[in-house]
Amino acid sequence: MSSVRDEILEVLNREKIGTMATVRNGKPFSRYMTFENENFVLYTVTNKHSEKMEELHNNPYTHILFGYENGGFGDSYVEIEGKLTEIHEEGLKNKLAEFFTSIFVGNDDEMITLKIEPIRMRLMNKKGEPPKELEFTNDQ
Repeated sequence: MSSVRDEILEVLNREKIGTMATVRNGKPFSRYMTFENENFVLYTVTNKHSEKMEELHNNPYTHILFGYENGGFGDSYVEIEGKLTEIHEEGLKNKLAEFFTSIFVGNDDEMITLKIEPIRMRLMNKKGEPPKELEFTNDQ
């Protein structure tokens, strides 16, 4: 029997695309994003001139839906509440750039690397079971 941590990590490791919501003018705004996962922390890139950068400077919290397989009722997915920060550490940025370079649109000097630290994750719709929650503290 696997733990909720294992089940969520399985979805995070399997998928790369999810929807990320931010707040624009007091209203939610969602877009598809590509993510890389490292032990429950998600990373993504965006253009430093994108609207989402302004939105995230005003409110660094996000909500992400991740992992729906489009097979119908019973498909599991993960809801993620997290806080975004910009990555400035060159080693990590370079490591992630290898993954994101093929999907990033724009000049490399315009690419911003974002880190999403989870606050809470919920495994949803696992064959009709109720949601399973995983909360994170600063030391996880």
